[in-house]
Amino acid sequence: MNNKPWLITIFMGLLLLVIPTLVIAQQSAYETLPPPRKLTAEQSKVAAGNYQKYCALCHGEDRQGHANDHAPSLRSKSLFESGVPHAILRPMSYGREGTAMGGYLDEVGGPMTLDETWDLTYWLFEQSGVTRLKLSTNPVLGDIKRGESVYLDNCTTCHGVNGEGITAPALGNQSALAHNTDEFIRHAIRYGRQDTPMQAFIDKLSASDIDNVTAFLRSKASGWKAQKTVLKELPTPDKYVINPQGQDPSFSLSDNMYVSSKDLNEALNANKRMVLLDTRVTSVWQTAHIAGSIPFPYYADLDETVAGIPKDVQIVAYCSCPRAAADHTINKLRRRGYTRTAVLWEGIFGWMNLGYPVMRGEIAGVSD
Repeated sequence: MNNKPWLITIFMGLLLLVIPTLVIAQQSAYETLPPPRKLTAEQSKVAAGNYQKYCALCHGEDRQGHANDHAPSLRSKSLFESGVPHAILRPMSYGREGTAMGGYLDEVGGPMTLDETWDLTYWLFEQSGVTRLKLSTNPVLGDIKRGESVYLDNCTTCHGVNGEGITAPALGNQSALAHNTDEFIRHAIRYGRQDTPMQAFIDKLSASDIDNVTAFLRSKASGWKAQKTVLKELPTPDKYVINPQGQDPSFSLSDNMYVSSKDLNEALNANKRMVLLDTRVTSVWQTAHIAGSIPFPYYADLDETVAGIPKDVQIVAYCSCPRAAADHTINKLRRRGYTRTAVLWEGIFGWMNLGYPVMRGEIAGVSD
């Protein structure tokens, strides 16, 4: 062989031809589906407006992703060719429990009707310009122990050792695993997410190891069951001010904006007079919120929501990003002349992780 270098050249040339052919062959293994129903001009206009109102803060005005809280891109080819409608519709409608993604469907306390969530799903698909693939609903079989090893070697920097999500989606999230098929997960591993840090592993891992990682992730879904929160009545303006007869708190704000969880908790325990604004989508306020807070979503019309909130009271806003939606809201209030304002630095997840209490929503069918 050493005397025939031309054989090596021919072999390498053939190899370079074969690898793309194998990739194309795997892609062509998927059948295609016709596009979903076409939106009318009016439906598209409303859906585009809803995207900017509810989604752009985190996912970006041009759907590019990672504008806040590592929210994923909503224009990746592989996502929309494999995920329409349900892999898009379900998290939009019901959220991702334990993450900053709340549910936007009205039946869980969100601002959109079922028709509006469907239309926004189809609008996002139309914007992507891709062809839908028909994915199998059969389970992907693999060696779970081997899949765990491959996952730990390749995925933890972004997705976390326990699938909790660091700079990328939480792959261990129970609602995501319940909603997404094995083939949807495998397709994402194979082809990545274009225009995001999620690379394609089709030419980096063997087909069997991709199956193994898929099987490992699926194994984390055992024991999850859907729960439905009983929706509370929303607070009326006469309930907006906590401890109306109490003294005003005196916070020392960092960057003229942020109050710590420790200081806020001390003020609450001392029955200080305040208004707490939960700036997340209202559905997650229904699930868990700091006692006394009022739902004040970042996308709401201020002319409607500020009614009943006096300007002489200390206002503290929080979200789960941990601060993007709260920052957005407080800056709008400051432009309206509300000067006694602050943002909870750690956000509600940080608040809970530090051991401070929240009010939990009542689960349908569960009683003490």
